Amino acid sequence: MAFEEDDNVRLTDEHSEYDGEVGTVTQVVETMFGDANYTISFEDGEEAGVPEGHLELVEEENAA
Repeated sequence: MAFEEDDNVRLTDEHSEYDGEVGTVTQVVETMFGDANYTISFEDGEEAGVPEGHLELVEEENAA
């Protein structure tokens, strides 16, 4: 599933300080291999270069 800017997503990456947190997609960058990497903005920072496999879409009512 591809994500778009302003989508609310949950990051699932045990190596990230934001693991399990919900953030907003602020940038989508296509790699030279045709995959997308995402920049996710959280309340206290952001995570860049996140692959699609580490994200899951969060519906608006579940974003809190």
